[in-house]
Amino acid sequence: MKAVFLDKDGTLLENVPHNVDPELMRFTPNAGRALRRLHALGYALIVVSNQPGVALGRFEVGALRAVERRLRDMFAGEEVPLAGFYYCPHHPHGCVARYAVACRCRKPAPGLLLSALTIHDVTPHRSWMIGDILDDVEAGARAGCRTLLLDAGNETEWRHGVFRRPTEVVPDLLAAARYVASAERGLTFNFLRSAHA
Repeated sequence: MKAVFLDKDGTLLENVPHNVDPELMRFTPNAGRALRRLHALGYALIVVSNQPGVALGRFEVGALRAVERRLRDMFAGEEVPLAGFYYCPHHPHGCVARYAVACRCRKPAPGLLLSALTIHDVTPHRSWMIGDILDDVEAGARAGCRTLLLDAGNETEWRHGVFRRPTEVVPDLLAAARYVASAERGLTFNFLRSAHA
C-alpha cells in the first residue's frame, strides 16, 4: 500500500493554535480538491499531528476524539476516506506529568509515521509526507518517505540537516497533490524553489 501522510494544522486545516473545537476546523484553500486527487491516485490518506496542548494542559487527551470525528466527517464530505489519525500528546516542557516527556512520536521524530506504516502495511518509499514546517519533512524522511514542504509562511527557524531537505517545495496542498501526480507519471515538475529550501 502507498500513503500520503498529512500534517493537520497549517497544512490540511487552517492553523488555529491548540484548537479542539470541531466548529473551528476548516480546510485550507483547495484542500478538498487535493484530497480527492490524492485518493484518485490510490493513496491512503493518513493525518499525523503533534498535539502538545495535552502536555501543556490546554485540553484533555479525550478531546481529540471529537477532532478525529470531525476530520472523518470533513473527509467524507469530499467522498474520500480518512485511513487514520495519529497524534502525539507529548511535550518535554509540559505541565501534565504523564505527557511531559521526551518521546519518539513527536515530530521531527518519525514515531507516528512508523506506527502508521506498520498498522496499514504501507511501503515507505512509495509514500509521501506533506507538511508546512521542516519538522514534518524530517519525520517523513526518517520514516523513509518522500517529502513535500508547503511554503505557507509557517516555518520560522529554517534549521537545515540531511533529513530536512524536502523532495520539493510547493505553495499549497493542491500543488502538492499535483506534484505527487506528476511523480506518478515520472515527470519532473518544479513548482517553487524557496530561497530557504
